[in-house]
Amino acid sequence: MPSPGLRWRHVTLNVKYRWLPGDSRGFRSRGHRIHSSGDYKHPPPVGEHAGLQRYNKETAGDSRKIPRRLRERMGLAILQKLHQLGFRVLVISVSSDHVHLLVELPYDLKAVKRIIGQCKGFASHEVTEDLPGQIWAEGGDFKLVNDRAHHERAFYYIRDKQGEGAWTWTFKDSHRASNPST
Repeated sequence: MPSPGLRWRHVTLNVKYRWLPGDSRGFRSRGHRIHSSGDYKHPPPVGEHAGLQRYNKETAGDSRKIPRRLRERMGLAILQKLHQLGFRVLVISVSSDHVHLLVELPYDLKAVKRIIGQCKGFASHEVTEDLPGQIWAEGGDFKLVNDRAHHERAFYYIRDKQGEGAWTWTFKDSHRASNPST
């Protein structure tokens, strides 16, 4: 049960330049003005939007990745910031391309974006010597968790399905979050 005035959300944050229009995994542009015929589960035909993919690779520059050695530090920084702001977190996962978390946040989407923006900034600052420059893509995905079954699916997806090399923390590991520098 969420606290009064709050909702559980499955938040996904992407690193900069990891999923651009023209991507072979499928894509949708902002406002769905351009989109591929497939998605990551059922990729579009090879070569679809190849020109757009080439253009974006040329203009976007190198894509970012979160090195394995920094994933725990970044995850604990996000967790620390959320705890400082007074929000409960059940699970976080940090992989090379993105961060997933199940967190209790306000109803107001503008407030959610501001809070998560603070977390991104705090995490970036924690690793600035090792990973200088902009790390995060704009925005994120802030899905509301609708019911208990959805809550459980989101928890286990974040904990178990982020691939080899992903760093994961759950509320059961709360002793690990008390000192993020370890």
